[in-house]
Amino acid sequence: MTSFVLLIVCLTLGVLVARYARPPIGLAAGLNWWLINVALPAMILELIPRVHFDLHLIYLVLSQWLVFGLAWVLFDRLGRRLNWSRERIGALILVAGLGNTSFIGYPLVEALRGREGLALAVVADQGGCFIALAAGGIVVASLYAGQRPQAAQIVRRVAFFPPFIALVVATMVSVLGQWPEMIDEVLSRVAQTLTPIALFVVGLRFHLHLGRDRVTAVGLGVAYKLLLIPAIVLGLGLLSGMRGLPLTIAVLEAAMAPMVSAAILADQHNLDPPVANTLLGVGTLLGFVTVPLWNWALG
Repeated sequence: MTSFVLLIVCLTLGVLVARYARPPIGLAAGLNWWLINVALPAMILELIPRVHFDLHLIYLVLSQWLVFGLAWVLFDRLGRRLNWSRERIGALILVAGLGNTSFIGYPLVEALRGREGLALAVVADQGGCFIALAAGGIVVASLYAGQRPQAAQIVRRVAFFPPFIALVVATMVSVLGQWPEMIDEVLSRVAQTLTPIALFVVGLRFHLHLGRDRVTAVGLGVAYKLLLIPAIVLGLGLLSGMRGLPLTIAVLEAAMAPMVSAAILADQHNLDPPVANTLLGVGTLLGFVTVPLWNWALG
């Protein structure tokens, strides 16, 4: 309960600071730099060596690719039937197809399922959602903005992303053993900064601008991300024999609110920014209700 209250407090502080405190320009970007380059790699380095790898973990990764791939197929076809612009279709694919499995996902999973669940969430995020963003996200953003994606750019983005480097190092450590106690403690202390800062940054970026022309697109995006795709991940997991905590984490990660980085990517490529940012805001707000409900339903 304390962890969940911390999430709400930090998110609310971010919203209040953005609205009333006149934060310095670049505050969110600066804090985001710390999260991506320091706190998130530290958490990966701390948790991955503790994970016992088995075949069940493959579904954690594949389920995140499914979230993105199905969003691509669904919204491309649906958007054409509804006569949406290519920019709007691209925005829906990105923001509904990529979940906030780290900055919101990690704190929520830890609050609902503890450190054991958090370790599995790191696997789903780094092996699944991150690759979907770094590779698939760039391809979608480029295609729907009328550009040609560059293979070298995608490879470079993945290979030099600090959390990915941390994942490679942590995997090597897990094969060789564990970190020395002192290093593990330092990594743990640094990683603990991720939860409060990440939720504070999400609060700083929180916006709601629901115009009439966006209601259908935002509604369909929210329904897909928070309701439909978690149900599909659950059903496929049960059919494939998945049970227990790995299945629960796969569903919870699939059910997470839209990813902030996906909305930023849509903005950078001018893919209907009003729809992208509204879907992000509405999805984030509702996700704090629907994710605990999914957790309750999973038992």
